[in-house]
Amino acid sequence: MLRELAGDGTPLFPVVKADAYGHGAIPIARSLEAAGADGFCVAALDEGVVLRGAGITRPILVLYPIPPALAGTARDSGLGVTAGDAAMLAGLLAALDGAASPDQLAVHLEVETGLGRGGFAGEALTDAAGQIERAPAARLASLWTHLQAPEDGPRTARQLGRFEAAADAVGAAGVGLPPRHVAASAGLLLDGVASLDGARPGLSVYGLLPDELLGAGPVRAKPAGTRLRPILSLHARPVRVAELPEEWGVGYGPTFTTSRPSRIATLPLGYGDGWPRSLSNRAEALVRGTRVLLVGNVAMDAVMADVTDVPGAPVTTDDEFVLIGEQAGQRITVAELAAARGTNSWEVVTNLAVRLPRVYHAASVPRETRTLIGDEAGGRRSMRP
Repeated sequence: MLRELAGDGTPLFPVVKADAYGHGAIPIARSLEAAGADGFCVAALDEGVVLRGAGITRPILVLYPIPPALAGTARDSGLGVTAGDAAMLAGLLAALDGAASPDQLAVHLEVETGLGRGGFAGEALTDAAGQIERAPAARLASLWTHLQAPEDGPRTARQLGRFEAAADAVGAAGVGLPPRHVAASAGLLLDGVASLDGARPGLSVYGLLPDELLGAGPVRAKPAGTRLRPILSLHARPVRVAELPEEWGVGYGPTFTTSRPSRIATLPLGYGDGWPRSLSNRAEALVRGTRVLLVGNVAMDAVMADVTDVPGAPVTTDDEFVLIGEQAGQRITVAELAAARGTNSWEVVTNLAVRLPRVYHAASVPRETRTLIGDEAGGRRSMRP
């Protein structure tokens, strides 16, 4: 579907930084590589090195500048690096000067078009491109920029105009024009943003719509965006279900006290797992297809659910709770949690901690498990409920 949005023949470089937005970088990158991804984007050099160590062979672009001293590591690992500052670029090229290697370092130039966060603008860009072209140990691999607010048509048009002018200036300076890329997820899902020579989808890779395309206002997302389906869900089983009397405090603080005899289930995850304290008394979970309140202050390792009113036999430690995802026709979305936290969907998923076990499915069959004590094929059950 993302290839359809990008256009035939447009290379796709999925963004797998921050542990693939909390989903697990190595399993996700392996799956995407097998599905035909043209390359990957990460934020930090270490992330790229880890992927190489896991056997990922497609091109990898590090989106943030690296310390010049690590230029050799990037080159030897076959990682492309970003330059967006004159001093750091000079240091990068100096570190490569005289280094004995048959390989060149792929340097991608970020273009400042309005984000105000990084990149070259004006003559500084053409100067940087010329320096790279003259450096025998480096090659100019691409020009790229990032949109500040893709849903804002006039702002985006100004950024794209600046980017095209910058690319034209590089070409006019006699530098061979490399591939150009701008669009990320929102850019692919909106009209008016060219894919150019590549695209860097991020949130949409994981089946999530960018927050700016949600809501009651006019949304210009392409119809294909409705086919996105989240690939992540979060489940837990209680480690205790107890009958508590009226006027009984629940959790540290406490910020919730029972107003009647209540049945309270303790779920073994908390802010140490990326379920933040800011969701205390503000979120729900699904059990048997029923929404139940999560009550009391979120602890580092526990959150409690009031299951008093769940129909049928009393809830037990055998019941499965869904904190993100679907159950019996009901759904709790990442966007819903983001709104409750006053943040965005990116933060919700990237905050999911490494110690949360992850089970990867293909065709509804568990294929791989990742836990703190190692990875295993076949979907071995975690030691946590």
